[in-house]
Amino acid sequence: MITVLLFAHLQEVLGKEKIEIDCAPLTVAELKQYLKESFGFEQISQVMIAINEEYGVDEDVIQPGDIVALIPPVSGG
Repeated sequence: MITVLLFAHLQEVLGKEKIEIDCAPLTVAELKQYLKESFGFEQISQVMIAINEEYGVDEDVIQPGDIVALIPPVSGG
């Protein structure tokens, strides 16, 4: 089971702070595709991914028990 923490607009879209996914191991790219197809996160490619508090890239593998944070881009002025 992977715990996925949601922030900002992603949290608002689902109305949850986190979701749990039972399909590990998978790569970051596979997780992004899963989230896009399952939850409609169309702009997931713009989101930074952290695995156990370290930034990840598309090729990194997420293992069962990992905590993944989806960090949307920051905007402001």
